[in-house]
Amino acid sequence: MVGSAAVSALLSRVWIRGAGQVGQHLLFELRRKLFDHIQRMPVSFHEDFSSGQIISRLTSDVATLDELLGNSLINLVAAVLNILIITVLMLFLNVELAGITLLSVLPMAALTTWFSLRSATAYRRTRSTIAVVIGHFVESLNGIRAVQAFRREGRNERLFGRLAVRYRDANRQAQRLETVYWPGLELIFSLTTIVVLTVGGVRVIHGDLPIGVLTAFLLYVTQFFAPMTSMTGFFSALQSAAAALEKIAGVMAARPRVPEPENPVILSGPARGDLRFSSVNFGYPHGECIIKDLNLHISPGETVALVGHTGAGKSTVAKLLARFYDPDSGRVTIDDVDLRKLTDRQLRRNIVMVTQEGFLFSGSVADNIAFGDPGASRARIEEAATAAGIDSFIRALPDGYETDVSKRGARFSEGQRQLIAIARAFLADPAVLILDEATSSLDVPSERVVQQALCTLLRDRTALIIAHRLSTISITDRVVVLSAGRIVEDGSPGHLMSHQDGAFAALHRSWENALA
Repeated sequence: MVGSAAVSALLSRVWIRGAGQVGQHLLFELRRKLFDHIQRMPVSFHEDFSSGQIISRLTSDVATLDELLGNSLINLVAAVLNILIITVLMLFLNVELAGITLLSVLPMAALTTWFSLRSATAYRRTRSTIAVVIGHFVESLNGIRAVQAFRREGRNERLFGRLAVRYRDANRQAQRLETVYWPGLELIFSLTTIVVLTVGGVRVIHGDLPIGVLTAFLLYVTQFFAPMTSMTGFFSALQSAAAALEKIAGVMAARPRVPEPENPVILSGPARGDLRFSSVNFGYPHGECIIKDLNLHISPGETVALVGHTGAGKSTVAKLLARFYDPDSGRVTIDDVDLRKLTDRQLRRNIVMVTQEGFLFSGSVADNIAFGDPGASRARIEEAATAAGIDSFIRALPDGYETDVSKRGARFSEGQRQLIAIARAFLADPAVLILDEATSSLDVPSERVVQQALCTLLRDRTALIIAHRLSTISITDRVVVLSAGRIVEDGSPGHLMSHQDGAFAALHRSWENALA
């Protein structure tokens, strides 16, 4: 017995460790592939899925699978083996009593079927509601400055309270089903034991069955139902995991609207930066057409400003050039190659976009600049910072280039974050640089510093600059004015300014009046 106990403990350790390693390996691969898939999906995907949904898929849904692949799966295998062995032993002891015990499986199967049909819907609801709860939580934290500035903590608490109530009710619904299912199983177990004891007791009274056999059989009945409980526990965990896996599968099944080409065109070297929009039409999903029959040619090394009133389509043109979206019709090309024919690696190597957000990642200032080229030396990082006009600012920080930017660059002003983002783009050294309102948060001295840097760094580089602040346009070779997704004017800044009745001159006067 001592030897058997030792072997049992050893085998249990081997089994738990092996099963745990397999389960964790599967979860590791799932997390990695899910994150990689989400990260590679285009902007349109992230506009369809909220941050709460994505975080929920990566955290709570994967954690539900962890519970299934952990104890539940281990208990299932042990339960199946125990049931098979105990069934053989009961049949060996007494076929009649064994038949009575095995008949209990029928009502158990019926109850389990009832539970599965209803619990699947309940578990889906819990997975959906927790995603909404996480989304609101993330949104509130990301916008905490606005929340506190406008003293809207109470509003957010009420919203979160309503979402929490929905999540609680969803869990309550699942728990109500369990309050029927688990007691129902216990009732079946108890009634079966009573029937076995009654029939076996009558047989013992009549001398047809030794009392020792009945005693042993009752012990086996108890051991038969104990693993049955583990199996039903696994089934309950499976239902919850199935709902989570359904959500994860929905994300993994999403196909990019800007897919990689099956037969890509390989550029022989760095792109020259010859850009062309040919009869381009585009509208966002479930929206009206934004860009209408756009025809635009930008020569290599040319710096073009794209201006127009809000909603004219300027940022949409930039997104099409960066291939965050594909046009509904027409072509966008670089060096006469359709962007849809380039691999994502080639595209991102030759076209870099700097937005007005100036997003910074956790890490040092140097790390954030090196995001443009992870293999860059410290000397190149400092050159990029100098070109952006922030080298002296960085060196004045407590740890210089090794200063931690804190959460999303919270310790820096918005203008300083944008300057770091611009330095990052300079380090990437693309053939085409897109600046989408990239100087909108800079004060006048900082904007002049950046303009001076741009005059040098945009030399021999194709650039598309989108700006509401028309002071930025002074460094451009050409101005394209958009209105309702169409080009209404195109020419040099001086030439367009000479037409006092033109659209650009009107924009310039509006800008000057806003400064007055």
